[in-house]
Amino acid sequence: MRLAKPQRQHRIARLLEHNAVTSQAQVVDLLAGEGVVATQATVSRDLEELGAVKVRMPGGETVYAVPQFEERPEPKEQLKRVFGEWVVEVAHSGNLVVLRTPPGSAHVVGSAIDRAGLPEVLGTVAGDDTLLVVASERAGGGKVARILSELAGL
Repeated sequence: MRLAKPQRQHRIARLLEHNAVTSQAQVVDLLAGEGVVATQATVSRDLEELGAVKVRMPGGETVYAVPQFEERPEPKEQLKRVFGEWVVEVAHSGNLVVLRTPPGSAHVVGSAIDRAGLPEVLGTVAGDDTLLVVASERAGGGKVARILSELAGL
């Protein structure tokens, strides 16, 4: 069956959330497994519109990830899942918190923090494997680092 773009993109986002997808061809195959017909060119446009990016997994393999999903879990639970998978180190100084991730993954963590809308966080800046989190003066870096460390299970 052919789906309208919003339905197809929703399925693609769900597939990326639940599978380690390494190629556009794999997305086409996974969709076909659900009875959805889509070409590689269509999937390529869908991935672009979804904002899907390739991220490096801890084992070195690169997979597609969508930083934002239309239907997402509770922000705290989403943060806990993302942090448990991607954050390997937390440090702080003053009102700044520095998070370390595997190479190519800092933007995924930054996006999750931004979407969660934590009142203690003013904003984030992501590099390749390092994320800078700016804490409010009221909360301070130490408190935010403790919150984020707890979410990461560190």
